[in-house]
Amino acid sequence: MKLKTFLFLLFTVVFCMSYFSGDAQLSAPGASGYDRTSYPVYSATDSIYVFCTTQQGQATGNLQANTSLGGTKTFLWEKYNNKGNFDFYFSESTDAQKSVQNNLADGCYRVTITQGANSLVYRAWVLNDWFIVSASIPVSNCSYFTLSGTHTTAVLKYYDLQTNAEIILNKQVKVQWITGNEVIATIPDKQVSDPPAKDTEYTFRVYDKYSCQGVAPVTYKSIVTKASFKADPTDGEAPLTVTFTNTSENGTRGQYEWFFFRDLNKIKEESEGSTAPVDSIEVVAYDDSPVYIYEYSGLYMVKLVSKKVNSDIKLTCVDTVYLKDYIKVDTSFVSVPNVFTPNGDGTNDQFVVKFWSMQSIDINIFNRWGKKVHSWASGDIRGFEGTWTETVWDGRLMGGRYASPGVYYYTVSGEGRDGKTRRAHGFFHLFRDKD
Repeated sequence: MKLKTFLFLLFTVVFCMSYFSGDAQLSAPGASGYDRTSYPVYSATDSIYVFCTTQQGQATGNLQANTSLGGTKTFLWEKYNNKGNFDFYFSESTDAQKSVQNNLADGCYRVTITQGANSLVYRAWVLNDWFIVSASIPVSNCSYFTLSGTHTTAVLKYYDLQTNAEIILNKQVKVQWITGNEVIATIPDKQVSDPPAKDTEYTFRVYDKYSCQGVAPVTYKSIVTKASFKADPTDGEAPLTVTFTNTSENGTRGQYEWFFFRDLNKIKEESEGSTAPVDSIEVVAYDDSPVYIYEYSGLYMVKLVSKKVNSDIKLTCVDTVYLKDYIKVDTSFVSVPNVFTPNGDGTNDQFVVKFWSMQSIDINIFNRWGKKVHSWASGDIRGFEGTWTETVWDGRLMGGRYASPGVYYYTVSGEGRDGKTRRAHGFFHLFRDKD
C-alpha cells in the first residue's frame, strides 16, 4: 500500500470518529439550502451548504466551527484543491470556542481543531448558487402577445474525495410567470390570449429546491381596447330617451361606433319567407357617449365597436360588445277610471286617463245631456308624465265652475307607437261628498 493512500485512509478513520464525537460541529449560518454528498466510492458523507448569491462568481458562503474545548486552541482551515488533497486556507489560535470563515468560494473546507493532544476534524462543502434571468415580449398584436423568459444558473458540483470524480447536484430548477398574485404559466414561453386593456407587469421567476431564485420583470404595453357600455334606462314607454355611457377601456377618443338596431320583431317579420338579407341597422353613431331616442315600441339591440389606434406601430385594434339584454320599449295602452271624487281628500281628486306609448290621442268628456265638459288632443305625444297637467280633468267645467255630481261619459281614441289603434269609451261617476 502506498504511503499517500495509507495516510488518506488514516485521515478518514480519524475524521469519522471526530465527526460523530459530539464535541464540536461545523455549521453554516445564513445558508439557504442543505444537502448531503453521495460519493460514488468514498464511503463517508459530508454536509453541503448552499448559499444564494445575486450574481455570477460572487462568494457569499460561510462556515462556523464550534467546540466545547476551553482554553487556547488552534483552528486550521484547509480547502480541497480538486486534485485529491487539501491545501492551507487559514489558521488562528484563540481562546474563543468558534472560528468563522466568510465570503467562501465553492469548495470543500476542512477544519482541524487542536488543543494539546486533542484534535477534532470537520468537513463540509460550500456551494454558491445564482441565477441570471431575463424577460421579454417578442410578439404583441391585437389577438395575443408572448412572454419569453431565459436564464442561466450556477452548476452546483462537488467531487468524490477518493476518485476526484465530479458529481452534479440536481437543483430541480422550475420557472413561473406571475402577474399580481397569480401564477399564469410554469413554462419559459407563454402566449397570452385576450390581452389586457391596460399596461400590466409580468414577472419571470426561476427557482430551485435550495430556495435560490432569480426574477425579471417585463411590462406589457397595452395596444388593445375592451369595449363596454351602460344604458339607462333600459325599458319604459315610447318615446324612450336612453343615455349610453361608454365605459370602454383604452379606446381612442372619437373612434367609437354605435350600431342601433331596428325592432327585433320587425326584423323577424321581414325575414319570414324571404331569402334576401334584411337590413337590421337603424342608425350608426360616432359619438363617445350618445343619447338615443326610441320613438316606437319594440325590442332593440345595441352594439359598440371600440378602437385603439396605435399610430407608432401602425396598428388599430378593435373590440366589439353587445348590450347584455334588449332595450324594451313598451307597447301602447289606455286606461280610464270609473270613479271620480274631486272632494279634496287626496284620493281620485282628478280624472286621469292613463296612456302609455301613444303617438296621438283624443280625449273627450260629456255630461248626461251630451255637452262636452273637457277635452284634450295631441298628434305627437312625448310621454304620459309630460302631458299629465293637460290631460287630466279636475272636475271644473270649461267656464271654471265645479261640475255637478252625477254620471259622465268619455271617449278616448288614438294611435299607439306600436302601430295599434287604441279606443275606449264608457261612463263614470263623479262624487263630491267626503266620506
